Amino acid sequence: MSQTNLGTMAEEGASVSPGVVQSETCELTDSRVMEESEKSSPPDETRVETDEPGEDVYRYIKGDLFTSEIYKIEIQNLPKFVSFSDLRKFLSRNNLVPHKIKLFGKQPYAFVTFKEEKDRDQAMQVLQGQVWKNRNLRVRLAKPKADPIAKKRKQEGQENDDHDLKRPAAVEVLDRPLSEQIADVVTPLWKVPYEEQLKKKEQNVLHVLGTLTTEIGVHNRALVPWVFQQKKMYGGTCCPLEGVRPSPVQTEYRNKCEFLIGVGADGEDKTVGCRLGKYKGGSCAVVEPFDTVHIPAKTKEVVKAFQKYIRSSPYCVYSPETYEGHWKQLTVRISRAKQIMAIVYFNPQKLTKAELAELQGELAKYFTEGDGKDCGVTSLYFAEEGQRKSPNLEDLPLDHVYGDKYIYEHLLGLKFRISPHAFFQVNTLAAEVLYSAVRDWAKLNQDSTVLDVCCGTGTIGLSLAKNVRNVIGIEMCQEAIEDAKVNAEINGLSNVEFLCGKAEDLFPTVINSLTSQNLVAVVDPPRAGLHSRVVLAIRRAEHLKRLIYVACNARAAMNNFVDLCRAPSHRVKGSPFRPVKALAVDLFPHTMYYELLILFERVE
Repeated sequence: MSQTNLGTMAEEGASVSPGVVQSETCELTDSRVMEESEKSSPPDETRVETDEPGEDVYRYIKGDLFTSEIYKIEIQNLPKFVSFSDLRKFLSRNNLVPHKIKLFGKQPYAFVTFKEEKDRDQAMQVLQGQVWKNRNLRVRLAKPKADPIAKKRKQEGQENDDHDLKRPAAVEVLDRPLSEQIADVVTPLWKVPYEEQLKKKEQNVLHVLGTLTTEIGVHNRALVPWVFQQKKMYGGTCCPLEGVRPSPVQTEYRNKCEFLIGVGADGEDKTVGCRLGKYKGGSCAVVEPFDTVHIPAKTKEVVKAFQKYIRSSPYCVYSPETYEGHWKQLTVRISRAKQIMAIVYFNPQKLTKAELAELQGELAKYFTEGDGKDCGVTSLYFAEEGQRKSPNLEDLPLDHVYGDKYIYEHLLGLKFRISPHAFFQVNTLAAEVLYSAVRDWAKLNQDSTVLDVCCGTGTIGLSLAKNVRNVIGIEMCQEAIEDAKVNAEINGLSNVEFLCGKAEDLFPTVINSLTSQNLVAVVDPPRAGLHSRVVLAIRRAEHLKRLIYVACNARAAMNNFVDLCRAPSHRVKGSPFRPVKALAVDLFPHTMYYELLILFERVE
C-alpha cells in the first residue's frame, strides 16, 4: 500500500465516519486517485459542465500540473437506480480505467475522468451506443470543473471590485486558537479518552462486518444458512471480531509526515504545516503543526527550521490558485535510529538549472552548517514539481542533495531500508502488532508459500520468511521493490522473490504458476482496494485456500470482500471464500482510522 495524504495529515485507514476528516489537497490537480460517490453531488456541478469557460475559473487546465479534468466525459441515459459501485464495475468489465467517477443521485448521467487522452478516447468508442440494462448509452466530451477558489474569488470580486486575487486572504479566525482548530482537522479524536476511541472504532468495525454479512446473503444464496448460523453465534455478524488492538504509543507516532507550504491562516506568509480547510471549499490556509499530538518532536524541529529558511529566501510559496510561486511541500521521514529524511518539493517555474543548483547548495549548507544543523537531517532530497504529468508524487524524479540516500528502521527483529517514495507503515510499533497478527493467523510451516501482494518494502513477506519455504512479493513502486530486495539481503533471507509491476498484471500469472498445497496470500492494497482482475484471479486459483486481507479503508474494500464471497458466475469463476475472523489494529490514534484484518477461507 502506498498512499499518503497531503496537507491535512488525515490518516490512512478505515474511517469511523467517512467524509468528516478532510483529506485532499487541490482536487483540481488530482494529487491522488480519488473516486467520488453519488452521495457527493453539489448542485452547481451538473451545470458547470455546460457553462462557457471563463478565463479565470478554468485557468488551471492550461498549467503544467496533472489534471484529469481535461480527459473528461459525460455518460448519458444511464439505467435507473444505477449506483456508484454498479458504474465502476460496468466500466471495469469494459476494460476501462477511470480516474474519477461522479454520479448525481437519481440523475441519468455521470461524469468520468481519465488519466490519459487515449483512455478517454477508448471509453468514448466503447461506450457510445452500448446497451446497458436496456438503455442505449450516449457519451460526449465534458468541460472541466471550475476551480473552486477562482470561482469563489470571482463571486467575491463582483461584490467587491477591490478584492485582491493574487494573494489568498487569511481565513476567518474563530474564537478558538488555530492550534485547536487544526487539531480538530488532523486528529479529530484528540480530546476523546483513548479507551473510548477504541470503543468507537470497534463499533465501526462491527458495522462493517454487519454490512458484509448482509451483502454475502444477497450475493450468495448458497451461503444463507451459514450466514444465519454465524449471525446467531456472533451477534449479527458473519464472523467473530477479535477486538481492536491498541497502538503501543498514542502520541508522536508518525514516522512520515507531509506538510503543505502556503499562506498561514493567521495571514503569515510562507507557513509550513497542515491545511485548515479543503481546496474545493475555497481555502488554502495553512496552520503550523507544532501543537499536534501525533507528530514527533524531531519532525516539528525540521518543520520549524525549514520554515525559518524559506521565510528568509527570495522565493515565494506556490499558489494553487494563481499557479505562481515556488515552495510547495515538505515531507519528513524519521526512524527510531534517529535518522531523518527531508524531501523538499519546489516548482522551478522559469528558474535556470544553475539557479536551482545554487538553491540546492544553499539548502545543504543550511542543514549542515547553518541554523538548520541542530534539527539533525541525515538525508536531504529536492524534487522539481512543475511538470507533473501524473497524479502520483512517486513518479517525480528526486535530486539527492546531501547525506545518506536512505533511512533504516527495525521491525520485528528485522532491518529495513526505506527510500524516499517507498511505502512503510506510519506507526512502526503498531505495525509490529499488525504483522504479528498476520503471522499468527497464517498458520505457516516450512512447506508454505506466501504470496505478498502490494508488498511495499517487503515488511510482511520478510517478517514471515523464516517460517516458510518461500515468499513472492508483488509491488508496483520500483523504489520499494529495490528496497525489498536489499532488505532480504540485509537480513540474510534467500527464500524470497520480489516482482515489480501492477498486481492486476502480475498476479494472475504468478498464482497460476504456484502448485504449493499450502499456499497463503496476504494482500495489503492501497485505499481503493484490489483491482477486480486480482480478485477474479484469486477466485479462479482453487489451490489457494487461505487469504488474509489487510484493509486500510474497509468502506472502499467492501466490493473486494463481496466479490471474494459471491456465488460463482460467468464472470466470477471458482469456489467462493467466506470470512472466518476479523481484527482491527489502531495504527492511527486520535483519528477515525484503523487497519482491518479479515481472514478468508475457501468454501469446500
